[in-house]
Amino acid sequence: MNKAKQSGFTLVEIAIVLVIIGLLLGGILKGQELINSARVRNMADQNSAIQAAYFGFIDRYRQVPGDMCNQDAVDAIGQDINTTDTATCGNGRLDSGVLEEAAGVWEHLSKAGFMTGNYQGLDGGNYQSPTAAPVNAFNGYVLLGRIENAAYQGDGSERLGYVFGQQTPVNIMRELDVKLDDGRPATGVLRMTLSDGNYSPMTDSDDANCIDTDADPDIWDINTNSQDCNGVYLY
Repeated sequence: MNKAKQSGFTLVEIAIVLVIIGLLLGGILKGQELINSARVRNMADQNSAIQAAYFGFIDRYRQVPGDMCNQDAVDAIGQDINTTDTATCGNGRLDSGVLEEAAGVWEHLSKAGFMTGNYQGLDGGNYQSPTAAPVNAFNGYVLLGRIENAAYQGDGSERLGYVFGQQTPVNIMRELDVKLDDGRPATGVLRMTLSDGNYSPMTDSDDANCIDTDADPDIWDINTNSQDCNGVYLY
């Protein structure tokens, strides 16, 4: 009596398939890690470039970008300036919560050749516009201004700071903090932003899910996988 021939995978074949699957999964994970590292590097470089442009502008014109009154900016830069004069223009600082000055930073820097882009000041009073402000790697609008303590995990002082922008995943903010500072959201020069009345919603963040306040000190809570965190780098 002839027995039917049985077919199936040998142990060697199964082992080869498992190895291939492992390599594919490893490649996917490594690829995601490289993408995340590139985004962290992009956001860190953007901050560095803007910081250099800001102080370079001051060194050249002896005035603060965004704070220059319109006619002074026209005379210095040699181009039409759309930024609306504010009651505090020319006082040598970016005043907290004054969106005209926050948008004016980008118009002055770009028209003076310190950064790429074509920014035109507030877009009908709207800061969150491609013609008003640059964006980060996750399409969140960045901001440079004087930040009150209420807008970040602060120490009671008002500081000039660069806001990295909303829509940043918590794991990216943590890596950025580790790369540039101490890895802690409430200490050092890079801290998590908080909702406030002056620059909201630019400084807003998913406060409850971005940090773990039960830890001592607070830590970035990567277990929540929040996709809407934000941070400020204090100058």
